[in-house]
Amino acid sequence: MGILRARLLALPVFLFSLILLLLPKFVHCQEPKKVSPHPAKYWQKLPEDSMVQCLLCPRKCVLRPGQRGICGVRENRNGELVTYGYGNPVAVHIDPIEKKPFFHVWPGSPAFSIAVAGCNMRCLFCQNWQISQVRPDEVFGFILSPEEVVSLAKQYRTDWVVYTYTEPTIFYEYMFDIAKLAKAKGLFNAMHTCGYINPEPLRALLPYIDAVNVDLKGFTEEFYNRMGLMASLAPVLRTLKIIKESGTWLEITNLVIPGFNDSPEPVEEMCRWIVENLGPDVPLHFSRFYPHHELTRVPPTPISTLERCVDIAHRCGLKFVYIGNVPGHKWESTYCPKCGTLLIKRIGYTIVFNKIRNGRCPVCGEKIPGIWKGAERNR
Repeated sequence: MGILRARLLALPVFLFSLILLLLPKFVHCQEPKKVSPHPAKYWQKLPEDSMVQCLLCPRKCVLRPGQRGICGVRENRNGELVTYGYGNPVAVHIDPIEKKPFFHVWPGSPAFSIAVAGCNMRCLFCQNWQISQVRPDEVFGFILSPEEVVSLAKQYRTDWVVYTYTEPTIFYEYMFDIAKLAKAKGLFNAMHTCGYINPEPLRALLPYIDAVNVDLKGFTEEFYNRMGLMASLAPVLRTLKIIKESGTWLEITNLVIPGFNDSPEPVEEMCRWIVENLGPDVPLHFSRFYPHHELTRVPPTPISTLERCVDIAHRCGLKFVYIGNVPGHKWESTYCPKCGTLLIKRIGYTIVFNKIRNGRCPVCGEKIPGIWKGAERNR
């Protein structure tokens, strides 16, 4: 009966998504869009022949006129940096907030999710490569102003706007304007990001963001260099520290890929770093890999490997460790770190039950960190 009840409770989320597909035709483009450029933030002019340098992310692309950065979104247009990622989302959905994944944020709540095409990473294992590895003007999409996004979020009775699916950093200006307006209208904002952003734009954004999930893709420079097109681990670790120091709620996702980042030693090093630099209360999600994009010959992650990662994390002192992409697994659920009580039972994205009351375990009274509906936030 509990599972049946949970499935029935999940119906509103499904209906929201179905309704959204039936939005008026004027919202949706029937062909790749003619995207208008929008002034970009965080860049500087260079003395050489109208060259500019983007300062949004650690790549700091130097661009000649007409050239775009690695993200495919920001372009030097006649000596001025513009973005083609404003007002033109490629994905607009209503999802359970667990899908982001956020497990300590309003469990079971529908989230208005939005993304613009493009990314400043080139991960070989990308699970959304069809929209992340293309330019905004190469794909089908929507035309939605920040005001329309907020209006739709309220219209469909979602309390959260989440910037997800691709990398929110590449549509920074759009996200910033939506988040600021959403905050003013009483909504909450969250983002799922690779964390590849410079400190100044990150610190300017965080006052409007309530929760962040960061993909910590691996824990070696070699892995980031190989998998992210000459990316680096260090800026991601810096981002994690800034988010934690800001007081914004933080969760971390690590996609475990067989033969690439699943060795026990770097997993243990990562977990110890999290405990020492971010604290033991930060939820860590070990997500199961399935063949995607350039890694179609790599098999899915063995469940035993994920369970080993959970054991390592617990031994290192992390209190809230989860396994993702394995519906029904024990470690999809939340347990009290003090008395072991099963607090939130999950099957996939469905909440079977939630026993947390006022941010505490009902058995022993232990504070459970997170953002809980109807309770003061516990950190």
